[in-house]
Amino acid sequence: MADHGLSNHHSSTLAEIFDHQKHSIEWRKVESLLNAVGTVTQEHNGHLKVEVGPETETFHVPHGKEINQQQIVDLRRMLNEAGYGPDEKPVKDERDRDYGDNRWGKPEDEA
Repeated sequence: MADHGLSNHHSSTLAEIFDHQKHSIEWRKVESLLNAVGTVTQEHNGHLKVEVGPETETFHVPHGKEINQQQIVDLRRMLNEAGYGPDEKPVKDERDRDYGDNRWGKPEDEA
């Protein structure tokens, strides 16, 4: 897995996320990684909206110090599609989008 210019701590957290034997990852480490690779916005309901590459995901901040299994699955998918996965290749975004202003199209159609 490439480091993508990440710090050792962030690279280590990324490796933990993709390690299928690892079942406990600290939320503070994940949040730090997400801030390094994407855009993190705190929503009014306390959730975090995270944008990495073509992916946007909303995460519930856990009450404990570790993230749950579903969050690990969501992180793997999002990071893999953005090119941070073990194969290091971003997934081409083929989805059509409804932009909310009567425009539809592929992501590359954005102006």
